[in-house]
Amino acid sequence: MKKIIFPINIIAILAVMVIASSCSKDWLNPDPENIASSEDSTYADPANAGRFVTAAYTNLLTWEQSSFAWIGTTSITSDDADKGSSPGDLGTDKDQLDNFTFTATTPSFRDGWNSNFLGISYCNQALANVPVFDIDEALKTRYFAEVRFLRAFYYFNLVRMYGNVPKLDKVVTNEDVQSPDLFRQLPPDSIYAFIKSDLEFALKTLPKNTEYGPENVGRATQGAAAALLAKVSMYRKEWDRAYSLTDSIINGAVGSYALVSDYTTIWREVGENSSESLFEIQSTGQENGSVRQYSQVQGIKEGQFNVPSSQVFQGWGFNTPSADLYNAYSEGDVRRDATIISVGNTLFDGVVVRSAFNPRYNYKAYVSIRQETQGGSTDFSNKNIRILRMGEIYLIRAEAANELGMSAEALNSLNAIRTRARGDNPNAVPNITVTDQAQLRQLIWNERRLELAMEHDRFFDLVRTGRAGEVLRAHGKNFVDGKHELFPIPQDEIAASGGVLVQNPGY
Repeated sequence: MKKIIFPINIIAILAVMVIASSCSKDWLNPDPENIASSEDSTYADPANAGRFVTAAYTNLLTWEQSSFAWIGTTSITSDDADKGSSPGDLGTDKDQLDNFTFTATTPSFRDGWNSNFLGISYCNQALANVPVFDIDEALKTRYFAEVRFLRAFYYFNLVRMYGNVPKLDKVVTNEDVQSPDLFRQLPPDSIYAFIKSDLEFALKTLPKNTEYGPENVGRATQGAAAALLAKVSMYRKEWDRAYSLTDSIINGAVGSYALVSDYTTIWREVGENSSESLFEIQSTGQENGSVRQYSQVQGIKEGQFNVPSSQVFQGWGFNTPSADLYNAYSEGDVRRDATIISVGNTLFDGVVVRSAFNPRYNYKAYVSIRQETQGGSTDFSNKNIRILRMGEIYLIRAEAANELGMSAEALNSLNAIRTRARGDNPNAVPNITVTDQAQLRQLIWNERRLELAMEHDRFFDLVRTGRAGEVLRAHGKNFVDGKHELFPIPQDEIAASGGVLVQNPGY
């Protein structure tokens, strides 16, 4: 296992945490002045306690964590998207991800492994070091809850991607690195139990979103913990828990949330941190405060427009929505043209796409230079990434209710989503009336695809519902049952562990 996943010294961590001073989200902008030059002076400054916590958040912004590798492993692998770009531009390994020809040496899996474990390392550093500071006990407890939420999120990524993974629940010392026990993998049941323990603590400890001031927008909240725990419960088929948690969110018990009326605004700047949002990665448009190149790698490639090209956010053209996804939407469903940029479309900022290298692009990654605040380098867009939102909460509630035999409640939640999807057209996206459990299950799964398209869930949804092989082979992908449900553990990590890490079947 590479050193990058292990904790580094405190001064190095504090250096990583510093965000550009022009950041508008203050909690992502700790004052870089007077950073300690020794361990003692570090602990003497109470402000440094918060910087340990900020490091756990800042890891979400990295290229390895939330950009090209994540896009490839979660979206290009699915039937929602194709590699895109030009045939000869492989995006390092995106052709392998698209065709399921990847191996244990494919770089995206190394990025996913290392970045999530690095995030966990930052969380463990915060849990170990925050108690040393002389700060208010209530603030300490909140910090603990925030980083345990984030640790659960990082582990949720890992267990879905790799299955059996090591459990790191403390700061790793030099002595620990020498022990083979550090690398021993635990089965998903154990990892999920650890995730749920962290989330239950966060749920009972974190403030509601209504209890935070504007300076703390973007921090983990009680609602975020409830949402992630509900999603984890869905994956574990713990339907009673999933239902009660989503019910608590919809009914306002854990904060103030609601579906926004206009689906088309969710992924725009005006939709940042709206009532729809339970948790999103805060991206500032500044070099050290943005998800690096998230929008650029998915941007329109070689486009021709009705305005000067300098006024349009263009990019590399990867992760293009598939024709199959486009055709999955019924006519009049507002989500189709809010999710997919098609050549010939007029975008919300008045840009007309007259031609482009690819026929479709991911609208949810689009940034408007004309109407949004990002107007500088395409490397650093002001695009928050939505991680947990109310559209999914309603669909988790619908799925849980259906599995519990409560078809009326399932239809109520499902049709709330479909009502929004029809927009102003009363004849589009009609309500579902089916009450047969098996049929309704399929309809709910289909609605998840339409509602959450290009939001990094489709591949994992296909795996958890047992449909990955059938669906992906029909889409022309070389999916092998019993192998491709999990990604390979990076081969260099296995070598670094001295062979203690065990590779997933088939690789």
